[in-house]
Amino acid sequence: MPALHVCPMSLLQNTIQTTGARDVVTLMMRAPDIPDAISLGAERQLVVDIADIVEPLDGYVLAQAAHIEELLGFTRAWSRRAPIIMHCFAGISRSTAAAYIAACDLDPDHNENAIARNLRQASPTATPNIHLIALADDILGRNGRMVDAVKAIGRGAEAFEAKPFALRLL
Repeated sequence: MPALHVCPMSLLQNTIQTTGARDVVTLMMRAPDIPDAISLGAERQLVVDIADIVEPLDGYVLAQAAHIEELLGFTRAWSRRAPIIMHCFAGISRSTAAAYIAACDLDPDHNENAIARNLRQASPTATPNIHLIALADDILGRNGRMVDAVKAIGRGAEAFEAKPFALRLL
């Protein structure tokens, strides 16, 4: 089964080419246009216009439940015939949160802790944005289990940007 791939913005085009991904989720406030050379088509791209913050901050967009619903709608429509890429500026916080959220939603037979451990194993730098996780936890009715699981794996290793990685559904 195709995986959820995560990468920083700087490696997006390369990650699309190396993975054969056909769908892309961009989680960035005022996101730049995805390069024309990729030519995925608007229906295969989702831009979630949010900042990497966990509480309100003037001039920045704090994620809301509607952003998570939009993400879930897009990933639920993913055909799974080719990989999907989730990226943010550094590939560390928003995109790893999105991949974890999608994995929890698309792989309901596995518990949140197993999926979080799988995320940590896939990326030592993953530090999922806890605000995004809390919103999804509420929407998916997980009663705090997603938040607890992400807290249990702890903060990832410090890095300017992540190395691309694949999060496979268990």
